[in-house]
Amino acid sequence: MKPSARRVRTAAASALAGALLLTAAGCAPSTSGGGAGGDERTGTLRVWLFQEVGNEPKKKVVDAAVSAFEARHEGTDVEVEYIPVESRAERVKAAFNDPSSAPDLIEYGNTDTAGYVRDGGLADVTAEFGAWAEAKDTDPTARAGATVDGKVYGAPLLVGVRALYYRTDVFKELGLAVPRSQDELAATARKIRKARPELYGIAVGGAYTYGALPFVWAHGGDLATREGGSGGYRAAIDSPAARRGVAAYTSLFGPENCPAASCASMGGNATVTAFASGKAAMAIGGDFSHAAVEAGAAKGKYAVVPLPGVAKGSVAPAFAGGNNLGVLKSSGHRTLAVDLMKELAGKKTQRALFDAMGFLPTYADVRGDIARAQPHVKPFTDTLAAGTKPVPASPAWGQIDASQVLPTMLQEIVSGRKDVAAATSDAAEKMDDAFASAAR
Repeated sequence: MKPSARRVRTAAASALAGALLLTAAGCAPSTSGGGAGGDERTGTLRVWLFQEVGNEPKKKVVDAAVSAFEARHEGTDVEVEYIPVESRAERVKAAFNDPSSAPDLIEYGNTDTAGYVRDGGLADVTAEFGAWAEAKDTDPTARAGATVDGKVYGAPLLVGVRALYYRTDVFKELGLAVPRSQDELAATARKIRKARPELYGIAVGGAYTYGALPFVWAHGGDLATREGGSGGYRAAIDSPAARRGVAAYTSLFGPENCPAASCASMGGNATVTAFASGKAAMAIGGDFSHAAVEAGAAKGKYAVVPLPGVAKGSVAPAFAGGNNLGVLKSSGHRTLAVDLMKELAGKKTQRALFDAMGFLPTYADVRGDIARAQPHVKPFTDTLAAGTKPVPASPAWGQIDASQVLPTMLQEIVSGRKDVAAATSDAAEKMDDAFASAAR
């Protein structure tokens, strides 16, 4: 099939899928010749990738990679469908349950890895990944996000890490130094709010799990600890260290910085939007937030530094986010699907995705080249170098995340309905129930 024809069909499929999802979420996806396991060397490969905000640049990069793949594999067509991230759980579950309608290759978040492996949906590609020359340059954190019990279930596609955005003009006007500890961060936020009451000192969100976790980790706490040798977990969010981190984060809510009435419901996108639109002097945002900030009122008036830790000059551990590409176990085109996985997750495509979308590559050497050429990337690579943390590698995490256990905990605290001890105890109980359920 000619690339132009494929692009038309892909766009139409994406639009149709979006309409159907609005009216019938959870229904099995449309079929176009999915496999039930096998290794055909010609035919049609189906791919599901995440739909981005402003997806066209990503689509152009993917189209170029797919065209190169098709040129090398005579008799092979690739159909790409872009699916909403928010509804991925329903789509992927339906695909796992109905191999005839499943794609051959999917993009998925690294927090989904353990659950998808537990559900038997992803193919073990340890051997192919290990034999791939480019894989040796994949950073260990990204590789860990595609690994369960020592087996690799995909190729890392992008890294997501967060740092501290701040308004250089506001700091200069008020004579403020960039905070170098979390105590300084809180004090600086209050000074800004007092001097400029139309601004949040730092935009924080009660639904921003990955903005809160660096405070927990910086104080020596954790979400959960390993229990036993079978990959089981026990909640640790109610430990004394974790509670100190939760208290530090929730102390940023209130009239002196970010009023609970407007900030308790905000998630990560909303906090970045508040900063980009000129309503906040600081925000915790990702490398992937750069384009949005550049498009807003803060353009030309901001800088980024690693989020400080507890000790002055330290860096708070950031969540090791990212996406992978994985081959479905039900694919009837395993070899082709693995080859396409390598094409889409290879160095050339990842560099093109950075240029188009700002996605941080998973290869240390490619990231180094980018950071030398584009200074705005350095705070994120410095954050990665300082050490990041994952969420528990348990199938239960998907349930915990979908059930909003941690946002509920934060919102109960900032609203005054519960104190830190009670809210973290309740959250730990819910987490332990999920861990126990996943272990059965």
